[in-house]
Amino acid sequence: MDFDYSPKTKGLQQRLQRFMDEHIYPNEKAYKEELEANTAAGRRWTPLQTIENLKPKAKEQGLWNLFLPVDTAEQSGYSGAGLTNQEYAPLAEIMGRVTWASEVFNCSAPDTGNMETLARYGSDTIKGRWLRPLLEGEIRSAFAMTEPAVASSDATNIETRIERQGDEYVINGRKWWISGAGDPRCAVYITMGKSDPEAPRHSQQSMIVVPADTQGITVVRPLNVLGYDDAPHGHMEILFENVRVPADNILLGEGRGFEIAQGRLGPGRIHHCMRLIGQAERALEYLCRRALSRTAFGKTIAQQTVTQERIAEARCRIDMARLLTLKAAWMMDNAGNKVAKTEIAMIKVVAPGMACQVIDWAMQVHGGGGMCDDFPLAYSYANARTLRFADGPDEVHRNAIAKWELGKYTETPQGSRAYDPPVTRGC
Repeated sequence: MDFDYSPKTKGLQQRLQRFMDEHIYPNEKAYKEELEANTAAGRRWTPLQTIENLKPKAKEQGLWNLFLPVDTAEQSGYSGAGLTNQEYAPLAEIMGRVTWASEVFNCSAPDTGNMETLARYGSDTIKGRWLRPLLEGEIRSAFAMTEPAVASSDATNIETRIERQGDEYVINGRKWWISGAGDPRCAVYITMGKSDPEAPRHSQQSMIVVPADTQGITVVRPLNVLGYDDAPHGHMEILFENVRVPADNILLGEGRGFEIAQGRLGPGRIHHCMRLIGQAERALEYLCRRALSRTAFGKTIAQQTVTQERIAEARCRIDMARLLTLKAAWMMDNAGNKVAKTEIAMIKVVAPGMACQVIDWAMQVHGGGGMCDDFPLAYSYANARTLRFADGPDEVHRNAIAKWELGKYTETPQGSRAYDPPVTRGC
């Protein structure tokens, strides 16, 4: 098995790392100051020029739409980097070291998943109206799936109605945790709802493209994540009241919502996990530098045994998570998302849990400083903790992994040894 990256990936890694060193890290302070200034001026939900000014530089250097897979590029008619999931994964890790960096390269969620969805499942008309400006970075988008009234970890519970009336669909329902909907550039929602309550369980849902300026849509409020509102991106609660869109806006047709969701979420989970690995790597770097620079009880914090144990454990956990994620990406590329479903579920459990723990250890070494925004650790922790819910909570993925594992033993294959219970004596 070859654990090395391809020459193409290595070249992009070097270029991307150089861009991060020259433009992203030096602008972290400017990003924070601009957001604070916008808040003081009552413009918190205004796009930040710190990011907007860097986007042309990324385009000029050929670091734009790096996420766009080969097949999606062909379907969209737009050339991205043409990378496989395995080739893109280490680039997502580099971008993930700074939570807002992915947007500079037009590689941030939920736009990446939405662009892939529109490219694979949208009509030519939909691609022309929404996909092209998204790929150009002219607009942003949101994915409306989760609902406050039901346990959305079971997507069959979703109650938002999508009802056909003549040449239109009428949408009614309430959604929340709609990431990206706070951005004033958010122009379109890909919305999941129930089109046929009487159909088989996994054929009741559909997905439809909804322009954000359609009458009947109300952005109710932004939601906080451990005190952070993620402005100007935001996670919003949205109300759909008799929202009418053309029937042609349905993706693939009625009852295809789960099919689309599976196609959308697989690559997105790879991206999320690799970005989290990047955050964990940076947290470990902060941990080590802080531990070497601080003295307590006559020796540096780095000399304390408990700190050394945590550093070693962090190194092991990060590398294990990375290797498992790269394996999942390789399987997606070579065998397809369906075959790689177990590995995709495993990384979605492993990576957020690992990141939460490593960042927590880094916060602990920083003492009180780890709890405030003088360092990026508290916000990174909030982001990592959120991803134990996003794209499916831990419990759902664990249940699925266990079910698939148990399925190996439900029927004893011909020629294999069946399980024999141990012989007990005296009982």
